[in-house]
Amino acid sequence: MMELPLNIDFSGKVVVVTGAGGVLCGTMAKAFAQAGAKVAALDLNEEAVSALAAECRKEGFVCEGYKANVLDSDALAQVHRQVLADLGPCDILVNGAGGNNPRATTDNEYHHEAAAGQKTFFDLDADGVDFVFKLNFQGTLLPTQAFAQDMVERKAGCILNISSMNAYIPLTKIPAYSAAKAAVSNFTQWLATHFAGSNIRCNAIAPGFLVSNQNRKLLYNEDGTPTPRAGRILSGTPTRRFVESEELIGSVFFLCDDKAASAVTGVVLPVDAGFSAYSGV
Repeated sequence: MMELPLNIDFSGKVVVVTGAGGVLCGTMAKAFAQAGAKVAALDLNEEAVSALAAECRKEGFVCEGYKANVLDSDALAQVHRQVLADLGPCDILVNGAGGNNPRATTDNEYHHEAAAGQKTFFDLDADGVDFVFKLNFQGTLLPTQAFAQDMVERKAGCILNISSMNAYIPLTKIPAYSAAKAAVSNFTQWLATHFAGSNIRCNAIAPGFLVSNQNRKLLYNEDGTPTPRAGRILSGTPTRRFVESEELIGSVFFLCDDKAASAVTGVVLPVDAGFSAYSGV
């Protein structure tokens, strides 16, 4: 059981979390369950969310795991029906599914430094770029179409999207991911405006650099020392450290609480250990 940063009671709320099979959103799902919510954990990896749900239930919390493809409208509609039957209508939707793909990533930071055999900007795979955009943008739009219907009917609810610091300043090597997250930030503002008259708030968090299973090898050598890229990240972060997944929970809880953030909608909140504040000098 984790130590929750805010004493907010989400009892009676149904919280749907996509991407809950990963570390980041899995931590969010656990936190909401611990705070009293009935949690629907969604992920393409059914084994991961089933294990997460079992762990939560073992601790006395309410959580159900569902296999869900966030790029399949029909599959999401079916999961929505299952969640309605099992837990009830959605009060809070956390759009956490997303990610990058090697086919949409360059090997070099600067084209003039590219060595023979490296994948450059001109070698980026169009299908790979398309996949990254779909996963991050449509993977936010389609679950919102599926679950925000519950909120519109009751004129109450909250949507939280997961953007990235890449949306503010794109990182080298990952053009598609950075651009896709910028689209998520823009879409967050659009949704906040579109649903304002329906009493639905929509915000996002922009996590800084976290160490996950996906990027661990990019940030740390086998002996545990930081890679050159990790060194540059840390040197550009005033606190000289990475963000821990548990450190996102305070911002998530605040933005999803209808009392604490009743007038907060359309914002993208950086949680980045100061990265966005530092000019490098």
